[in-house]
Amino acid sequence: MTTKVASYSPNPDSPSPNESSGSPTAEERKKLWLAALMPPMYSVAIFPIALGTAVAFAETHTLHWGSFLTFLGSAILILAWENLSNDVFDAETGIDANEPTSLVNLTGNKSLIFWIGNLCLGLGIAGILAISWWQQDFTVLGLILLCCGLGYVYHGPPFRLGYQGLGEILCFFSFGPLAVSAAYYSQTQTWSATSLAVSVILGISTSLILFCSHFHQVEDDLAAGKRSPVVRLGTQRSAQLIPWLSGGIFALAGLLVGLKLFPVWILLILVSAPTAVSLSRHALQYHDQPERVRNCKFFAVGLHFWSSLLLCVAFGIAGLS
Repeated sequence: MTTKVASYSPNPDSPSPNESSGSPTAEERKKLWLAALMPPMYSVAIFPIALGTAVAFAETHTLHWGSFLTFLGSAILILAWENLSNDVFDAETGIDANEPTSLVNLTGNKSLIFWIGNLCLGLGIAGILAISWWQQDFTVLGLILLCCGLGYVYHGPPFRLGYQGLGEILCFFSFGPLAVSAAYYSQTQTWSATSLAVSVILGISTSLILFCSHFHQVEDDLAAGKRSPVVRLGTQRSAQLIPWLSGGIFALAGLLVGLKLFPVWILLILVSAPTAVSLSRHALQYHDQPERVRNCKFFAVGLHFWSSLLLCVAFGIAGLS
């Protein structure tokens, strides 16, 4: 999964470099590079591994640091491949023609970005292969290869399923059930109903980031023939859907605690509720103003980060108790 941002700033309401006239200044160009590299987005790679490992620790009271750190590095490299290759494939369709934060546009060298992406993929898969070799069990490798396959059909030719509005579904499974289960299996070499259940929460919050990335680029998506969910629903109805999606994260956590599938510590996730409120308000207020709503993604990243971190902490506490 990859999403484009036009600015990188601690303040989600700050103006983007697009809003200045003329050629970008050195400071604006630095912001464009930071936006293109998307540092905040790598929490999307980190938390499935951290959460699957935390659940394993809660259930087994054991943590295999070598597998965890290797998996974490591989996940970051594989997401880098996903982001870089997405820039390359979007450059081929022309959908990024007006996107200043495309690495292809910034470097003017599509081939370079393509091969750097492939190098990241190769290194990432090598790390997963190492884990499988240590365990003499290639289940984790199979799961991650499936994730990579879903990542490719999301944006790669001839599939480009993201252009049909299926990106959020692919994202849900890749960064939710598949990745979390793979991380859990790398620690235990078995499966867990708890791991699968919590992966649904993480999958929703991750897909919400991708969903929120479409609001500011409806015109470009339409011009390129991309039928994202926001294009299909319209910005207003899409914004009205966000409180339900974000609220569903907390409702599901509460339900699973009530069913005694989760430890009561999981209710710590409620501390992140204000980020869901901020996201919903921002989307509802600015859904039809591209230059203001383009930072909606940052609010979604905040919700994903804090809710995921609190889930990890909760399972960590459960493992220590």
